[in-house]
Amino acid sequence: MPKVNLSGMTVEALMDLRKRVDEMLHRRRAELEKQLERMAVVGGRRVVQGGGSALKGRKVPPKYRSPSGETWAGRGARPRWLVAAIKRGKKLEDFLIGKGRRTRRSKR
Repeated sequence: MPKVNLSGMTVEALMDLRKRVDEMLHRRRAELEKQLERMAVVGGRRVVQGGGSALKGRKVPPKYRSPSGETWAGRGARPRWLVAAIKRGKKLEDFLIGKGRRTRRSKR
């Protein structure tokens, strides 16, 4: 790109240069936004922008139940009742709801 001597240009020439630069920047921005839009859509599905789990905030059925009826879904920190019971010698599996029926699903 050739060097331009701005101090030697007239006001009209500077205004024209400014207009051309603005037009070029607007065109370039539009091109980049189109590229980003194409990148954001993968396989016909919109990609979630930003981090975070797709399951965050979803309710799941409880997996564990205490003898007093308190439940825990197996997400997040273990509840106090479960920690205390494990310290007393119980096993996590002792609190499973529907022990015989539970099978692990494959992720598809």
